[in-house]
Amino acid sequence: MDRRELRETDTRTLLGAATLVALVATAGSLFLSLGLGLEPCRLCWYQRILMYPLVVVLGVATVERRAAVAWTALPLTALGAAIAAYHSWLQATQVACGVGAVSCARVQYRIAGLTVPNLSLIAFLLVSGAVLLAWRWD
Repeated sequence: MDRRELRETDTRTLLGAATLVALVATAGSLFLSLGLGLEPCRLCWYQRILMYPLVVVLGVATVERRAAVAWTALPLTALGAAIAAYHSWLQATQVACGVGAVSCARVQYRIAGLTVPNLSLIAFLLVSGAVLLAWRWD
């Protein structure tokens, strides 16, 4: 295997990992709302709007070994991470949020001690890191 083939394999592996993280985050959010009946707050909706398209965008980029997907994915992940960080901060410091029917400051569910916005932040950061590494190596 020459250096170019190795680089393409690394790119595909990183983009595949990013796709998998986005897919798990998407499936997890759907399970929480459809499976457990939890109603998402407004900030949760914004995070979903930014995460869901990443599954398709990164999936196609993985098949095509296209690390330049960073130009499409990173704006989505940066904005998503910022919203998730703000949402996590709200839940850690506030008792109420007057936006929407469901308070953004209310913790509805925890997984391994982490709130849903905490998990969303981790997912956005993992996707960003994998995409950046793939772009850098390409």
